[in-house]
Amino acid sequence: MTMEKIMTAKELSQFLKLSESTIYKLASNGDIPGFKIGDSWRFELEEIQKLIRDSKKKGREKRDPMEEKEERKKLLERDQ
Repeated sequence: MTMEKIMTAKELSQFLKLSESTIYKLASNGDIPGFKIGDSWRFELEEIQKLIRDSKKKGREKRDPMEEKEERKKLLERDQ
């Protein structure tokens, strides 16, 4: 059994280079995976890293230059 790296909000804020208040806000809104023990938020590093990987994949998919070029071409043809 492997032990997951568990991080506090402060540690995660340093890791992501965000303020602690932003971490709490994102966690409360469900925008980043985390869990509470009593009143304290905790985060699994592996889940945060997966979130980052997935976010990068979505970013690459959205920025496909060929699709953007085709979309612009269709818009120009439609406007003529």
